[in-house]
Amino acid sequence: MILTVTPNPSLDRTYEVPALERGEVNRATGERVDPGGKGVNVSRAVAAAGRRTVAVLPLGGAPGAVVAELLDAQGIEVAPVAVAGATRSNIALAEADGVLTKINAPGPQLTAAEQELLLETVHRQSRGADWIACCGSLPRGLAPSWYAELVERAHIAGVRIALDTSGPALAAALRERPDVVKPNAEELAEAVGCRLTTVGDAVKAAEELRGMGARTVLASLGADGQVLVDEHGTWFGTARVDVVRSNVGAGDSSLAGFLIAGGRGPEALASALAHGAAAVQTPGSVMPTPGDLDPAAVTVTATVPVDRALKEPVT
Repeated sequence: MILTVTPNPSLDRTYEVPALERGEVNRATGERVDPGGKGVNVSRAVAAAGRRTVAVLPLGGAPGAVVAELLDAQGIEVAPVAVAGATRSNIALAEADGVLTKINAPGPQLTAAEQELLLETVHRQSRGADWIACCGSLPRGLAPSWYAELVERAHIAGVRIALDTSGPALAAALRERPDVVKPNAEELAEAVGCRLTTVGDAVKAAEELRGMGARTVLASLGADGQVLVDEHGTWFGTARVDVVRSNVGAGDSSLAGFLIAGGRGPEALASALAHGAAAVQTPGSVMPTPGDLDPAAVTVTATVPVDRALKEPVT
């Protein structure tokens, strides 16, 4: 079982448009309403793969009730933490060429009592979990150290924990040695304060992140692939993508694939790549099923092309 924690969930509405024209009436060709938040997306991807998952998240108001209903309809067990503020509602505009424009609301401010109840709920639900995946930004009211406390409590309970966040929250959590961290290229560069122009730069940055406390680093480089660095070695992988429809939740699907495959080594990296590639070829934030995966499109190697220039450098 994979337990997910989403401190700042959302109700996401995605519109598909041929091309976004500012200041004009834009007519959508497709529309979806989904439960949102990075941890929620991980649970959705795990459930789509036919595996058990429990989603812990603070929910409030009418949007929170809809999020719970949508998750339940997808076969996801929900462990809600009732909060006074209303769950945020987000909008995404997906253009035909793959460009995505997102408008994210700030979300409610959690009280001290609500914060503690969230931690207690994670602890109670984590019994028997193979992994805890903590993902996304922190809502108003939570200090950057909140994730660090969550990692500490998970390790005391003997549960492995994967963390997908950035900025001060990531920096604070590293001292508690999370088992996996999953930054994208921008988050990786920010965490270590460097530029990424080659695959080798990404590998070096991931190694620095391990030196700061991360046990395993799964770094997504967008169209350039992914890098995995842990105590046993370094691997680089790519996945062929024929048509990009939406990258909403692609990184979350990738993390789900990694954890489903055990969260360790090249086989897990290959699973992460297959799930991420399948996700970007589905509309909106639809999560791929096993039938959507194309393992033959994935390449993983321990011979890392350190001099390969990134198509999407971070400067």
